Amino acid sequence: MINRILIRTRIVQIVYSWYQNTNKDLRIAEKELLFGLQKSYDLYYYLLLLIVELTRTYDARIEAKRNRYLPSDEDLNPNVKLIDNKFVKQLSQNNQFNKYLGERPMSWSEHDAFVKNLLDEILSSDTYADYSSKTKLTYSDDQEFWRKIFKQFVHNNEKLDEILEDESIFWNDDIEIVQTFVMKSIKQFSEEAGENQRLLPMFKDDEDRQFALKLLHDTILNEQKYRQLIEHHSEKWDFDRIAFMDMIIMQVALAEIHTFETIPTSVSLNEYIELAKLYSTPKSGTFVNGILDAIVVDLRKKNIIFKN
Repeated sequence: MINRILIRTRIVQIVYSWYQNTNKDLRIAEKELLFGLQKSYDLYYYLLLLIVELTRTYDARIEAKRNRYLPSDEDLNPNVKLIDNKFVKQLSQNNQFNKYLGERPMSWSEHDAFVKNLLDEILSSDTYADYSSKTKLTYSDDQEFWRKIFKQFVHNNEKLDEILEDESIFWNDDIEIVQTFVMKSIKQFSEEAGENQRLLPMFKDDEDRQFALKLLHDTILNEQKYRQLIEHHSEKWDFDRIAFMDMIIMQVALAEIHTFETIPTSVSLNEYIELAKLYSTPKSGTFVNGILDAIVVDLRKKNIIFKN
């Protein structure tokens, strides 16, 4: 689930912090990198847990109405299709889901008001009205309902984003990407898999984990080589006035271009130009693009790099 976009972003942040700290210990930087990536994976489970928590909140609300002193007919005969949703039942009983939450406990209890308000919005929606009005619901209906609800009410929810950013500084840059992985997971669920349905792993394979560590090492250990390349190809600029974040982004980009022969240079360039646009100055995308492109052209002329 931790894709290379998240890895590159986290490494740029770790390298930036490296130069701000007086303690230059690569082992500590490694631990911070892996901890940050673990927190990204926590967010995936935290958002899946939100679906379960919304259902539990609705269940508790219905039970409270049933136990009123003078319950109405509606209180005694509520619409329980949301509670009986087969997808949510399968998720709440999922072995991998419960094992992870047992090892890394997390809860929405501190955000009870948000969960209740979000549930109210869902229950007032046309999506819920269409779903609850169906006489017979299939597993696919239940699954598709939650995919639609997640996309409509959770994805790009500003109040939720604020909560998540307050919960962890590591989640600020992860929210949108991780939410797409949650929607992907909902779609991949199969009724036949039951409680053994596989959720997305933290890393697709060990290669991505090694990519993260190797990129971090090469960026830091070969700083002088990459800084000299940047300085040489920025003669028209005052080197000392180059934005520090631009410098970091170009340093990480050059480490990736030099170290990973299987990644096309154009892919690396595009990724780091986008990071410059997001995390540095308004003109950084154009500047980083120009400097990195000049370096790559020069290195190809000198037969130092051969990939496209």
